[in-house]
Amino acid sequence: MSAAVYPSLKDKLVVVTGGGSGIGAGFTEAFARQGARVVFLDVAVEDSQALAAALSDLSPAPVFKRCDLTDIAALQACFGEIAAEYGDVDVLINNAANDDRHSLTEVTPAYWDDRLNVNLRHLYFAAQAVAPKMRARGGGVIINLGSISWHLGLPDLSLYETAKAGIEGMTRALARELGVDGVRVVCIVPGNVQTPRQMKWYTPEGEAEIVAAQCLKGRLQPSDVAALGLFLASDDARLITGHEYFVDAGWR
Repeated sequence: MSAAVYPSLKDKLVVVTGGGSGIGAGFTEAFARQGARVVFLDVAVEDSQALAAALSDLSPAPVFKRCDLTDIAALQACFGEIAAEYGDVDVLINNAANDDRHSLTEVTPAYWDDRLNVNLRHLYFAAQAVAPKMRARGGGVIINLGSISWHLGLPDLSLYETAKAGIEGMTRALARELGVDGVRVVCIVPGNVQTPRQMKWYTPEGEAEIVAAQCLKGRLQPSDVAALGLFLASDDARLITGHEYFVDAGWR
């Protein structure tokens, strides 16, 4: 199947958080194949180095930087390095997250803080890091990654779902605040995407149940999510902001 090409993405500086594996790797590859200059951040060094090697033949090839996004000082320093080395960020893909399972009874205050730091806080501060230059030049795109999980009330994910629900609220708030300066902020809500990490949570029977509940019966891939991200980041979506867009094969 042929893929769309967006001329407006060529040479844009795109930063993908959690871009070394799973859905994030799909974004990294998709934007790189559009001719964008991609920098992806991750703490998973082995996966990220493997991805960088696999895409090294692209020009420009995506660049991996290790960054612990839960350390806000380190996050801010990393974005400062990116600005110094590559210039102003055109597109931020706020993707990094972790959906470890947990129950209400076992959550401690420390675990609450950790999960919200992993799944929500860094998105806000990454946006804060890129927004001033976007506003100054009158444009830029911030794409936040939500989750279908809280829309469905899936079990054993209460903190993850709390964070993901918050991301949709944050998207609308930042779209309003930044829109006056031409900066667009949107949210992509993936369904159940077939990644190595997700495969560990589901049996073949569980996967079959998900597909049966979808209107369309295919298994979502990272490339399906990235395809929407390409459009939303492009000039073709110039008046799209402040909302969330589902890629779930009609599961919800």
